[in-house]
Order: sequence, then structure tokens, then C-alpha cells
Amino acid sequence: MKNTFTRTVSAATFASTLGAFALGAITFGPALAGETPSAPGTLQYFVNLEDGATLKGPVKVIFGLSGMGVAPAGTEKENTGHHHLLVDRPALGEGEHGPHEFDANLPADDQHIHYGGGQTETTLELAPGTHTLQLVLADKDHIPHNPPVFSEVITITVE
Repeated sequence: MKNTFTRTVSAATFASTLGAFALGAITFGPALAGETPSAPGTLQYFVNLEDGATLKGPVKVIFGLSGMGVAPAGTEKENTGHHHLLVDRPALGEGEHGPHEFDANLPADDQHIHYGGGQTETTLELAPGTHTLQLVLADKDHIPHNPPVFSEVITITVE
């Protein structure tokens, strides 16, 4: 089965997500997305945080998702996935493995926080300073869907 992802995005979204500037569609060819399909038009976003916000810690983060449902890791149910939060790392696709991060299990560490229980919010203890956050939806095996579902990268400052 051919895995192809086409998504129309703004230049700012494209730049923040994949590190390049362009208008129009992004196309991921074979091997750049997982096998689990996402529902067309699915959006993942931060409900309570905005890019550029200054906050006092601890930081409450509420995960938003429209177009698909949330289910715990290991659950094989169509049009569902679970949240992952990327903290202080490059946007998905810009990390150590580049775009191939879309077709692999997301690691579990301080920069890749898994919410495999189906959680839709968390509280983070972040050191004072500037931090970047990005949400990524993944399937039962922690692999991003095809096409991938992810939020824009936001930058927050913790006082």
C-alpha cells in the first residue's frame, strides 16, 4: 500500500513543522508515515496555551483534537490515537532522523512524553525560561498516523 500524505498549510506552519518555506501542499512519499490512516481534516492543537505566552509554573497543558478520538496505546480502533508531547526539541521531522521520524515509534524520554493512557491534559514542571512544545498523535504502537497529525510548535516562557 502506498503511503502518501498531502496537507495544505500556510508558509508559517510549514516552516515551523518541517523547517522550510513554501505555500501549497506537503507530500510525504512512501516510508515517511506510518501505516495507520488518520481521518481527513483531523487537527491537533493546544486548548489553553498560545504561542508566545508567559506563564508561571507548573504549566497545565490541555490537548485538543478534532476529527479523531483518543484511545489508550495498544487499542486498535479506527480513527483513534493517543497524544505525545514534544518538549524543547526540533519540530517532528526535524530531529535526529529527519522526516523518517514519521514512520517510526516515537521515543519515550524527557523530550518525547507519551500519554498512552489516553490522557488529554497534563501538568509540566518546567524550569524558568523559554520552552517549545508540539503535540503529535500516534497509533496503538506510538507511530504517527498517515497522514501525520501534529500541532504547530509553540514557544512559551515560564517565569
